Parts: sequence; C-alpha cells; structure tokens
Amino acid sequence: MTIDTQHRRDVPVYMVVPPRALLLDVAGPMEVLRKANLVQDKVHFSVHYIGPAPAVGSSIGLHLAAIEPLPDNLPEGSLVVVSGAADKPLGQAFNSRDEDARLEAAIVAWLKRAVGPGRRLVSICSGALLAARAGLLDGYDCTTHHETTSELIRLAPTARVKENRLYVEDGERLTSAGITAGIDLMLHIVAKEAGHATALAVARYLVVYLRRGGADPQISPWLEGRNHIHPAIHRAQDAVATDPARDWSVDELARVAATSPRNLSRLFNEHTGMSVSDYVNRMRIALAHELVVGTRLDMESVAERAGFASTRQFRRAWNRLHSAPPSRARKLPRERDRA
Repeated sequence: MTIDTQHRRDVPVYMVVPPRALLLDVAGPMEVLRKANLVQDKVHFSVHYIGPAPAVGSSIGLHLAAIEPLPDNLPEGSLVVVSGAADKPLGQAFNSRDEDARLEAAIVAWLKRAVGPGRRLVSICSGALLAARAGLLDGYDCTTHHETTSELIRLAPTARVKENRLYVEDGERLTSAGITAGIDLMLHIVAKEAGHATALAVARYLVVYLRRGGADPQISPWLEGRNHIHPAIHRAQDAVATDPARDWSVDELARVAATSPRNLSRLFNEHTGMSVSDYVNRMRIALAHELVVGTRLDMESVAERAGFASTRQFRRAWNRLHSAPPSRARKLPRERDRA
C-alpha cells in the first residue's frame, strides 16, 4: 500500500509506562495503532513511550527501555494513554517499592499538570488509578479492572464508576476495564479517528472477532459475519462497512470482490451465514443505531443518512434486528447512566 503522507492527519499518542507495567496493557493497544497505520493513509498515530524513568520493569519480568522523558507540553489533540501496573510482577523486582512509589507520584504530578482541555486521557485497566490520583476522573463516567473498582471509587469519590463495562467514554476521558479490554477501547478510538473499515481490518489481523461496544454485551454489529478468512468476501464487506448508505448491488460488490455475482452470493452465504442484502441492511442498521444513540437527528434524517428509502423501510429493517424501537434505544444509555 502506498502511503500518502502529504494529506495524512497526525494524531500524537503518548503511552505513559509506569513501573511494573502490565505488558499487555502497553502492547495490545499499541499493536492496534501500529496496524491501523499500515492499513490506511488518512490518519497516522504517532506513538511516543514516555515515563519518569528511562527504563522500568514489566509485569512479566521483561525490562522496558528507551522510554522518553515526560514532556513539558502536549500538543492539542493528543491521546495520553496510561497503562496499568502489576501488583506482583513475575521474577525479580526491577526497583524497590519506594522507588516505584516515587515514579508513580511523578506520573500523577505530570498528569495533573499536562492533561488539560483538548487532550484526551485514555486509561487501560488499573491505569485509571493514576488518573484518579491526579483528579482527572472527578465528575466523569469511568471504569477500571474489576479488582480495582473499589480503589477507584475511594480515589475518585465524585466519579461515576461503571462496573461490567468493557470501556467508558465521557468527553475527553476514555477508560477501559481489565487488560484485553484496552484492545477493545483502542479499536473504538481507531474507528472514530480512521473509520470502521480500518478498525475492522485491525480487528481481523488481531483475530478479535468478538469485539463489543463499551456498554453493549453483544457482538458488535460491525463484526457480524466476519469470523471467516475468505479475502474476497472481506473485501466486499469492507466496502459496505465503509459506506453502508450507498446503493450497493450484488453486481457492484462482485466487482469489488473480483468474482461473479452468482459466485459472490454463494460464497457470502457460505462464509457469513447471510445473504448480501441481509448484510447490507445490518450495516445500515448499525450506522442508524449510532446515529440514534449519538445524535439528536429525527428518524427521517437517520433513515436517509443510513441509506434507507423511507422511514417506514428503516423501521421495518430495525424491527427485524431489535426488540425495542429506535426511540427506546435513544433513551436507554441515559437511563443506564442515571442508574
């Protein structure tokens, strides 16, 4: 793939590496960004590993080095990602507990000073505890690993701590639950920054087939029918996911997949368990759901933006996939947050 660097938008990412860093908290989300940089050229995630020490120990005993100093200033639009830490790392300790406590205090002081408006804070797992100590979660919806929920409530008594969530987004605060949920959160961020097609491609690479939304216990509709390895069908699905509202025909998608319309229909059913038209409708309803929940658009505008010919057609397609009407879906997140 040829990368168009001239028109590429840069997103600065600062991964804060604490002492005893949970290695998967660092590697999982950053692997998402690495792959996202390779599969598209609209957005580039420029990653910096930063901390109060040039080297620290990790949860599995591996030493992490070449860590940049905590910067004095952060550019606007930065993502500041804070990894969690292991209470009992594998192998010999890299530092004394007193030294680790000093380094953690330096991170907290820096977070308090550097993360202002226009900078998004992303905490992975118990990284939320460092953010809470800096006062950055006060008054926000947030989550953390289930084993550190009570500690987060103690450190941030005015925060609205949500349990049983993969991740929570509240303005410029994005927090994830335990360990691998950091991958789910970073896929969510990639989808917002670079589009669903990019997030889908990264998820397939990571073999993350069961990606879910932060408050959704079900499989993400954007990944339904993706648990296969047929490249031609994935190409057709990527095209639909990139622009669900387009008037897709089997003939047009067959050209995308470089096969005949008849063969595409057969392969689509075989590998996804649904017809081409069913898949297109599911992607349109997934887009419509985001518009219903995330905007104040009326249902006629939602139907039009999602590619439906009429509100009536939209509601029929919606009712085939959802037990509650769109108006109920719009109210549900607010009711859940008040609970």
